[in-house]
Amino acid sequence: MRTTSQVAKLTNVSVRTLQYYDEIGLLKPSETTPSGYRLYDDEALQTLQQILFFKELDFKLKDIRDILQKPDFDRITAFKKQKELLLLKRNRIDRLIQLLDRLEKGENCMSFKEFDLSDYIHALEEFKNRNTNEVIKYWGSVENYDLFIQKIKDDEPNVAKLAIKQFGSVEAYTAAMKENLAHFSEIMEKQFSEIPEEMRQNDLFAKLAANKEKDVSSDEVQQIVQEIIARAQGNGPSELVESQDNYCHTIIDVYSNDYPKAVFDTKNGAGSAEYVAEAFRCYLRHNNF
Repeated sequence: MRTTSQVAKLTNVSVRTLQYYDEIGLLKPSETTPSGYRLYDDEALQTLQQILFFKELDFKLKDIRDILQKPDFDRITAFKKQKELLLLKRNRIDRLIQLLDRLEKGENCMSFKEFDLSDYIHALEEFKNRNTNEVIKYWGSVENYDLFIQKIKDDEPNVAKLAIKQFGSVEAYTAAMKENLAHFSEIMEKQFSEIPEEMRQNDLFAKLAANKEKDVSSDEVQQIVQEIIARAQGNGPSELVESQDNYCHTIIDVYSNDYPKAVFDTKNGAGSAEYVAEAFRCYLRHNNF
């Protein structure tokens, strides 16, 4: 057990901050002595470490508390997502440093003012703060939504170029996106209702993920893959499933992409998306596509 002052010295987190974390229910001490001194065990220190990682990623304390208090919170899964977000942040900072190096050498670099998406990013943050339930419903978790925002930040110049190409200016793009966010639920429900019922059902993919402890080449797993393909061929858009080869590669691409992978793993457990992709790769190999 460590006292508050010992924890403060070890972690460089002030005593007052630790007291505040206790007051708001973010980090409770493991024990409190009869004299009122807070004591922290190793598990509490691990939680503090997790909090500091979230803070480094600019999570609000309320959001961190909500995440840590979820019944299904998994420390290792959180570490993986934090690592991914920090790598994206590092890549963005590296590019800014490279730009500064060029400017320092006197190179004539283009202005990035016209590529400023801060207003749009702020709107996304505001949407998250005011519509947490919708964020969880459509993104799977707050963490996945933050990953989505971080990807926009990381690729801001290219996103801005596309916005200018499609809308004429970043301002017009931001205005359109704000309007969409204001009616987000209606838009999502309309898009969802237009998808054929059979394509909306993901029970077979969840069933496939539930078998991830089994070898992907097992008969049971491959039977589920065949059921998914059969359902798609019977109900999916012809251009998507005109051949098993095309459909399988589409599924592999989707479940290998960072964002849908994060959403699927949130709902079905870490490693589920990669397992689905590998099951379809196995199907392709065994059927000589």
